[in-house]
Amino acid sequence: MPRPRSLTPDQLASAALAVIDRDGLAGLSMRAVAQELGMSTMGLYRYVQDREELERLVVELVLSAVDTEPPDPDASWRERIEAMARRLHDAVGAHPAVVPLTITHRHRSLGVLRWSETVLSVLTEAGVEGERRVVALRGLLGYVIGAIQLEHLGPLSGPGTTAITELPPAEFPHMTETARQARDVDTEREFRGGLAMLLDGLGV
Repeated sequence: MPRPRSLTPDQLASAALAVIDRDGLAGLSMRAVAQELGMSTMGLYRYVQDREELERLVVELVLSAVDTEPPDPDASWRERIEAMARRLHDAVGAHPAVVPLTITHRHRSLGVLRWSETVLSVLTEAGVEGERRVVALRGLLGYVIGAIQLEHLGPLSGPGTTAITELPPAEFPHMTETARQARDVDTEREFRGGLAMLLDGLGV
């Protein structure tokens, strides 16, 4: 008779997330998670089939922190979309190494589906429908995910930006000037500014 299960999906996901936060996505393996849980690798296979199942559990855990309830109905459509974008940004941004997993597993994640449903309801109410609504949703997802990656992998105040300021101005006049200006733009201003430009483009 098989031993009864003693670990919940959230416990498994928490252990896998701890590995990712500490060692990066490349460090995620059945063995590493088993060690995090203090059990044998074979013992972990009693709970999940493979690494892909662990990934799905991690994505669901991270996205379960996203508040998917409709924002204040008295707010403007832009304010509600901004609130939804901020919620997703903050939840996933707390674990930036998980970003690639959210892209890979987004179609199976209830968290993403519920977030998307709320966003679509706001867009529909604002008169954004059909193809424009498809592009708007994918554009918002792409923007939030991309913003998180840029904030953590290529920050404006990082060495990459400094290196650009030292390029030959005669050959890269716009790049060097923009890089110098970028040092005065923090991640919050960058996120809000980019989101505002995206929403302006909807022309509602």
